[in-house]
Amino acid sequence: MSQNPLLIKPADLAARLGEPRLKIVDASWYLPAQNRAARAEFEAGHVPGAVFFDQDAIVAPGSPLPHTIPPAEVFAEAVGALGIAETDTIVVYDGMGLFSAPRVWWLFRTFGARRVLLLDGGFPAWTEGGLPTETGAASPAPDTFTPRFDAGAVATLADMREHVGARDIQIADARPLDRFAAEVPEPRPGVRAGHMPGARSLPIGLLAENGRLKSPEALRAVFTEAGIDPGQPVVTTCGSGVTAAVISLALESVGNRSAKLYDGSWTEWGSAPDTPVETGRPAENPGPDGVQ
Repeated sequence: MSQNPLLIKPADLAARLGEPRLKIVDASWYLPAQNRAARAEFEAGHVPGAVFFDQDAIVAPGSPLPHTIPPAEVFAEAVGALGIAETDTIVVYDGMGLFSAPRVWWLFRTFGARRVLLLDGGFPAWTEGGLPTETGAASPAPDTFTPRFDAGAVATLADMREHVGARDIQIADARPLDRFAAEVPEPRPGVRAGHMPGARSLPIGLLAENGRLKSPEALRAVFTEAGIDPGQPVVTTCGSGVTAAVISLALESVGNRSAKLYDGSWTEWGSAPDTPVETGRPAENPGPDGVQ
């Protein structure tokens, strides 16, 4: 089986530690229910040379929504302060293997970086391999990140109103099935339960095995089972725009390089007073022939 070109194996990264234009980013972020502190864990142990990307801080200033994509100049200033340039080779990982790192992989690419990789299996795979770690806060030398924002990678609320009304694009929802179906309340106050009309349920756990992204062949089977044709346009969504990027990563792994990510995701859609909401489990898989 050939290596997914979007991933780098821990041993291969270990062999490259110290390269001058190789930058390593810990993008760990956790849900409150997971009861983990990402920055504290970073300081307790991380890949040597890594910096910490705070997904709650590098956001649009003043946005009422969590994790809103920042303006280009805000992103550039923040990652420049982390010592990262858009011309670097950037390797991103998280503390769960495959959870929050794809969001930062997606952000870097959306702002113009082109050599961005995911550490296969994340920090758990790194430590399981007995590879070196270091402790403490990072102190990177600042650099200049020159952004080139790809607006086509992002779907807005207005875009989603049009898509839902026209049923003209596939919508893949990364949240757990019980949230998609409104069988449990949303964790954020004031957010209705359910899903966008026509959306398909694709919980991110189906895309990974032991914290690693599945093979392209296995991913295609997962998409088909979910009623999604990965060869056709797709918008990815989740609760707040973080885990939607796991689906985006999976789509690119099977050749779809034009997927959009709905940045406001369910927090925005479910909070709006006039957006249509459906409940219940998905209908029988319609197959890949039509947009559902």
